[in-house]
Amino acid sequence: MIWEHCPKAAYAEYAVRAVKKHEKANAALSKLYLLPSLILQSAIVRLPPPLMTPPANDQQSLKDEIADLERRLEDAKARLSPNSAIEQVSTPTTDAALHALLLLSDSALPLGSFAFSSGLESYLAHHRPSPPSASQLPSFYTFLRLSLSTLASTALPYVLAGYRRPEDVETLDNDFDASTPCTVARRASIAQGRALLAVWDRSFKTQYSKTSAANGASNGGVHGGHSNAMESLSTFSAALRTSSDINAHYAPLWGLVSRVLAVPLREVAYLFLFSHARTVISAAVRASVMGPYQAQSVLADAELQDRIRGLVEEGWNRAVEDAGQSVPVMDLWVGRHEKLYSRIFNS
Repeated sequence: MIWEHCPKAAYAEYAVRAVKKHEKANAALSKLYLLPSLILQSAIVRLPPPLMTPPANDQQSLKDEIADLERRLEDAKARLSPNSAIEQVSTPTTDAALHALLLLSDSALPLGSFAFSSGLESYLAHHRPSPPSASQLPSFYTFLRLSLSTLASTALPYVLAGYRRPEDVETLDNDFDASTPCTVARRASIAQGRALLAVWDRSFKTQYSKTSAANGASNGGVHGGHSNAMESLSTFSAALRTSSDINAHYAPLWGLVSRVLAVPLREVAYLFLFSHARTVISAAVRASVMGPYQAQSVLADAELQDRIRGLVEEGWNRAVEDAGQSVPVMDLWVGRHEKLYSRIFNS
């Protein structure tokens, strides 16, 4: 062997170098083996601290924070859709709301509707059947459908606005007057509106003022906005007696009075159109177009119910700026009522 001929000192130096190389190799190999564990330890250090159950006081603060966020979310939804907030306030059907609804739906309510045909008398006079003995029922059904469409497109938006914005009733009254060019229709609307206001002042005001005050006291002074609506109605009624610029049209006052009586808005809109249909059908009975039993059959017909519901849905979000006559010839029929040689109705 080669190291047998080497001096002992050289051999020892060679052995030392070999041992050092061996130690370096072992150290490098151990580091290589330890690398995965070092990486794992580094990852563990960077992990977030483990989740722990918070103390009881922290849990309560979290619950309070969640409740506050939920309230803020509901407030944001209400601001996003103000009409829905009104509907939520007035949706529950209570005995008091049902009682008020029955009061408004009473055919004996002294609004003077019995004296109006809403243009039916003039329409029948201008649509004589070709054989004189022929029935006028087909013409009546056509008129009823067109009359409901006219009312839904011209007056229903003002009913909804009067309910939703009681503080704007004077502006709504003025706008409705300006958008009603037919003199006969305008006169009939004012007559019925003032009659409704008289019913409120003479019959409903005392009772519902007490009810509103009691409800306001039990609810921190707020009861679905009815107190504000009552204040607006009282202000409007007082202004009517002192100002000649106020007309008191029927549609916005119907919405405002219904709001004061706390009747749900959808029922208010439905009853407004239903009452008009009942008035027209009653006029048809007195004009000998149909008998009383047939008239009740028309009122109970599912087709009339679907028609009214459909018109309410169509006009639910219609602004007063978009209100207008959908059947222009209706103004001609109503306007020519004064030209009839003989008549039994005021309009």
